[in-house]
Amino acid sequence: MPVEATSVTVRDATIRIHRAGQGPTVLFLHGAGGLMQWPAFFDALADGCQLLVPEHPGFGASDDPAWIRNVPDMAMFYLELLETMGLENIHLVGHSLGGWIASEILVRNRARFQTLTLLAPAGIRVEGVPAGDTFIWGPDEAVRNLFHDQSFAERMLAVPPTEEQMDILLKNRFTVTKLGWEPRWFDPDLERWLHRIKLPALVVWGDDDKVMPPDYAARWRERLPDSRLEMVKDCGHLPHVEQADVVTRQVRDFLKGVAR
Repeated sequence: MPVEATSVTVRDATIRIHRAGQGPTVLFLHGAGGLMQWPAFFDALADGCQLLVPEHPGFGASDDPAWIRNVPDMAMFYLELLETMGLENIHLVGHSLGGWIASEILVRNRARFQTLTLLAPAGIRVEGVPAGDTFIWGPDEAVRNLFHDQSFAERMLAVPPTEEQMDILLKNRFTVTKLGWEPRWFDPDLERWLHRIKLPALVVWGDDDKVMPPDYAARWRERLPDSRLEMVKDCGHLPHVEQADVVTRQVRDFLKGVAR
């Protein structure tokens, strides 16, 4: 499927947005790894929808404005971006860090949105169940801990990044540290405001997630007022990659069921 890359400027920050397909708008917010590839899951979402995949400020080809200091700032940036672009009736999908950003957006203003889909989101903490400490893992360990099926990790590790990709990875890492270092991968205030997300919500979680433990899934389902949970068997932290067919069906069925 053809993918178009465009740029949009909000205040003094220009970000890169990848666009594919036509129809209702689906906005996908990526995780801490950035946007290093275009997975088959994106093509599936773009089949019958207009899929928008921005590179967050501080990631990839997007600018890194000094005034974005944390995830709540990122949420406010996206609200201004959507206002600038004039988008309405958006189906919001977020993975990991992107799920955290999506949730921070919606507790502030849900007026432009129809649904929320969360793929193993960061953003809250379950006492006694620590998230994986991605900041202390070595490079190989970090890749292996993303997956249940280690053949996915082997394929990733077999292809070393180019010099250009290394520059992007370092830039992404700097931004991830700014957003997720302290406190580790959550906002102490977010959980008590999740009741404000009065939208149909789908929560998808791998049963062998070593980054965001599966115990977190039930807490998200409890806190979101109109949600359902899908656990994905034999799956790690990238359900839309490792179990792409299963997750694609779950998300498409959910969107089809609530479309209006």
